[in-house]
Amino acid sequence: MRAIILAILLTGTTVMAQAQAQPQPQTEAPKAKYDFSLPREERIKLAESAAPPEISGKATVYDLEKTGYVKVRDGSNGFTCFVDRQAPVNLEPTCFDAEGSATTFLTRIFVEEQRAKGKSEDEITAALAAGYKSGKFHAPGKPGIVYMMSDQGFLLIPSVNKIVQIPPHLMFYAPYATDKDIGAPPASANMPRIIRPGQPDAYIIVIPGSHGGH
Repeated sequence: MRAIILAILLTGTTVMAQAQAQPQPQTEAPKAKYDFSLPREERIKLAESAAPPEISGKATVYDLEKTGYVKVRDGSNGFTCFVDRQAPVNLEPTCFDAEGSATTFLTRIFVEEQRAKGKSEDEITAALAAGYKSGKFHAPGKPGIVYMMSDQGFLLIPSVNKIVQIPPHLMFYAPYATDKDIGAPPASANMPRIIRPGQPDAYIIVIPGSHGGH
């Protein structure tokens, strides 16, 4: 249910609303969106598309290869731009600020390393939880911003086994927060929501009124 609500918030389409009411069985999983065969220059542009050029042009950039993330450029502003994949079929151009680069981004590196080794998603999720518990990984320790302003983002909605395009948006660190912490606002595209509620990498998501990818 939470994933369906998220889909409605991020797409604003009646298609997903109908899917919530009458989900159709799917026999085939959606195809992966990330194309490892693209030239590196194109993959870098995709990562940079997460933030305005004034930010991404000075950020450290990581390229996602089949073996995991590879740093291809050092930045000067503390930001890190890369293509995130919260699920293997997702395509999420992302730019973390300095705080996220020092904390949450390390979990993203770990996840892709584990996928490259053939670990299952359940195994990776368990390993992440253990890493946070042991102190190997840390939640952000102060407020900060995550740019996801690309118009090339795609997200899997497991409940209906569909991939939807996500609009440009901003996220703000809210470790372990739930909807209650922001007043449990109504499910509306112009209202903030909590993503990954109760988790160390929970965020407040805000969709600007004027979408401005590039």
